[in-house]
Amino acid sequence: MSTAWTGVYPALMTEFVKGGTLDLEATGRHIESCLKAGVGGFVMLGTLGENTSLTADEKESVLSAAVEAAAGRVPVLSGVAEYTTDFGIQFAKRARRAGCAGLMVLPCLVYKQDSREAVRHFRDIAAGTDLPIMIYNNRVAYGVDLTPEDLAMLSDCESIVAVKESSHDSRRITDMLNVVGGRYTIFCGVDDLVLENVLFGAEGWVSGLVNSFPAEAVALFKLARAGRVAEAHALYKWFMPLLHLDCDVKLVQMIKLANQMTGEGSEWVRPPRLTLEGDERARVTAVLERALSTRPNI
Repeated sequence: MSTAWTGVYPALMTEFVKGGTLDLEATGRHIESCLKAGVGGFVMLGTLGENTSLTADEKESVLSAAVEAAAGRVPVLSGVAEYTTDFGIQFAKRARRAGCAGLMVLPCLVYKQDSREAVRHFRDIAAGTDLPIMIYNNRVAYGVDLTPEDLAMLSDCESIVAVKESSHDSRRITDMLNVVGGRYTIFCGVDDLVLENVLFGAEGWVSGLVNSFPAEAVALFKLARAGRVAEAHALYKWFMPLLHLDCDVKLVQMIKLANQMTGEGSEWVRPPRLTLEGDERARVTAVLERALSTRPNI
């Protein structure tokens, strides 16, 4: 199964109004802003999309609204973050019904699988849907690490076409290419490693800070892919304090605050998440204010 998944894919925020009700209109506006900046696609309902804070019906409504807003201009993928493999298969059917072009599949949540169980999980999800799949490999957040050898074991699953690699280790890209060659499209999944990952072979970037700074994220990725390292590095240095926010335990609240300060969305989240306050809010606000005061002309 072939896809054309490359470029910058926002792990898009799910917009709420104050109090926690979905704001699908705001989500649609945000999609349009990212499209104008030149993103290559969208991943809805990932961690930044607050997947586990939504009901199944709400998730499907977010996906339907995103597909409608994108209007076929770029692919829309849905995160699949469920407690069991069977629940994941069932949700994949909802994503297909909503019109999604593919899935970004996580390991099962709550129960931390070993590699044998995780390989079986991804294999069974692939067998249960006809949508192409990006595996989300994040040993830091989910305690499950698919090694290059594990991914080689899944290479016979034709519908698994891409890997979002979030191991926080730039060496992993080269190790993957040595073991699986070009079998999968590799996406960088860690914002503050994007330049290194692209230079070592990543063809895409599932990004958090592209939500708030879409033009800068797209420009950085294009420079890196073109091998214009000095220009990319200059932009990367400006971007880096912002990109670090994507690796914090409160990345959702931090990037939503960034969205609010850049006019891309609002900071409202659902409990148990709470909006930032006090010293924490002041620290993140200061990072954003410094970046905005020195924002490059893209």
